[in-house]
Amino acid sequence: MNKGLAAIAILTVLIATNASAQVQGVDLNGRYQCVLQCSGAPGSPAFITQNGWELNILNDVGEPSRAWVNYPGRIWVDRANEGAIYSSDWLRIQFDRGTIWQRDLELPPPPPPLRRR
Repeated sequence: MNKGLAAIAILTVLIATNASAQVQGVDLNGRYQCVLQCSGAPGSPAFITQNGWELNILNDVGEPSRAWVNYPGRIWVDRANEGAIYSSDWLRIQFDRGTIWQRDLELPPPPPPLRRR
């Protein structure tokens, strides 16, 4: 009986942990381009790495910051002391002060051809 209860407890923890690590299927990971009111030159790259509700952001001038999802649809960037909303398709992030990032959907360059000997 104790083994059954232990197994149920372990499964419950694993399921709860997996669900809480995701933000309702949101994936903000990737490269973005600044398209409006940029800190650097327009078109400068910015990067987001997401781990559940936590984000690491490298803005368009290379400044790193921690950020997090306040609630689905809204993030908070600590270093900038600024919030932002992201589009439902995760392709656009608009910051409270007007800066807009667009996801960079360019494909990476193909690998170099294999050399034959």
